[in-house]
Amino acid sequence: MKALPIGIQNFGEIQTGNYLYIDKTAQISRLINEGKYYFLSRPRRFGKSLLLSTLESVFLGKKELFKGLYIEDKWDWDTTYTVVHISFSSIGYKELGLEKALDQMLNQIAKNFQITYTVGNVSSKFKELIQTLAQKGKVVLLIDEYDKPLIDYLDKESLHHAKAHQKVLKNFYSVIKDSDQYLKFLFITGVSKFSKVSIFSDLNHLRDITFTRTYAAICGYTQTELEHYFAPYESETMNVQKIDRVTLYKKIKTWYNGYSWDAHTRLYNPFSILSFFADKEFRNYWFLTAPPTFLVNLLKERFIYDFNEVETSHFAIESYDLDHLDTLPLLLQTGYLTVKSQDEHLVVLTYPNSEVKSSMLGYLLAGFRHSFPSTSTPIVHKVHLAFKRNDMEGVMEQINLVFSTIPNLIFQAKTEGYYQSLIHLTFTYLGIYLQSEVNTSRGRLDTVVYTDSHIYVLEFKLDKPVEEALEQIDAKAYTDAFKAQHPDKKIVKVGISFDSSKKEVGDWKAVDIVS
Repeated sequence: MKALPIGIQNFGEIQTGNYLYIDKTAQISRLINEGKYYFLSRPRRFGKSLLLSTLESVFLGKKELFKGLYIEDKWDWDTTYTVVHISFSSIGYKELGLEKALDQMLNQIAKNFQITYTVGNVSSKFKELIQTLAQKGKVVLLIDEYDKPLIDYLDKESLHHAKAHQKVLKNFYSVIKDSDQYLKFLFITGVSKFSKVSIFSDLNHLRDITFTRTYAAICGYTQTELEHYFAPYESETMNVQKIDRVTLYKKIKTWYNGYSWDAHTRLYNPFSILSFFADKEFRNYWFLTAPPTFLVNLLKERFIYDFNEVETSHFAIESYDLDHLDTLPLLLQTGYLTVKSQDEHLVVLTYPNSEVKSSMLGYLLAGFRHSFPSTSTPIVHKVHLAFKRNDMEGVMEQINLVFSTIPNLIFQAKTEGYYQSLIHLTFTYLGIYLQSEVNTSRGRLDTVVYTDSHIYVLEFKLDKPVEEALEQIDAKAYTDAFKAQHPDKKIVKVGISFDSSKKEVGDWKAVDIVS
């Protein structure tokens, strides 16, 4: 059984170290044969760096690394190319400053190739490097995480650094446009897709394969790949989890599957899958490697919290600009939302899976509560336990805790908005544990919670008598459908009146529905 390459992004190390490699060389072979200039955006830890490392090994002619892989007999291994592989995650721009870091990187590359520059500035050195190397044959240029000097500084306090870096990068990348005659192949990857005007204004010949179905699975794992390549790890995992194979893959799919950029191909995040089969435990692996503090602050500031099947346009998700950070493309490109469906007019985005949804809801709930993420999950879990015990007193106690940490001045300034957002987030998060539906319409919130024995139909009111909530449930006949669909369960209507002056449940009443 091969070792699992958690955190290993070097293709040569994976192949020589007897690590598991999911063969992506069929897509790589097609990529090389179909074009010359490419751009791909994918979230962090999705296999972008490994893809570039594999491309590098192909162009360097390292045939021995591809034994048994698709491309082994489909490439001329005797023809090799000079490869310049740049990764912005390792050039030290935070310590040195971006321009100095780029200069240092170019000097090191020149040293490796035994080149001496005749010019002094960064852009001129980059141009001279490509032209000098091309004297022995066309150059392959691979650029990984092109946008890291930007996305590391998107918060308000640091945005000026991102804008300064934007100018440096624009000048740096402009060299590529005039280097066409010297290049065999160019591939640029990143998390984000900044507008071409701001970064790639001169690179209008790049083919963007981010949303292309042909290359949708060039990074990440498909269901077929998961069940084929990870079959040797099934038995031990089933023993630890004490479940059968069908249940195992169903649960893995719920937790980690669902990423899509073409609304057709559904993918697993490699880091989560590798970590899961290593630990054999269902946990939030990918999300917790870099919690989205900046994003949560941005969403809280803009008062955005509902991401269940949100609609946007193709144009909106194509790119974003530093001066106008649009929430939805930012969430899509960073991996917190994914494409659920699309047509020629609209794109529907939603959470990809339970790992991302539960983690994001926990952070959002904490952000809106002005609390810590570590305190939100226990509260919602206790709401879940209270419902399972049919303990409505316990449910109300935990709902009050949700509101308890909000500063009075903030809550009083946004009474109804805060009330709705926190109820929505709490019960949407509860749906991870119990089936809970939260439907918002014109400021009205209805919640239905299903347990093994009961169905609770809840209606919330703000600063109004609890009887109004119960009357609305009756007037709208909310419970009628449940009587017919679930004759074996007890149906309970629950009216809850929230007291905004005290930030707590002022009154509540639960009434059993008689069949």
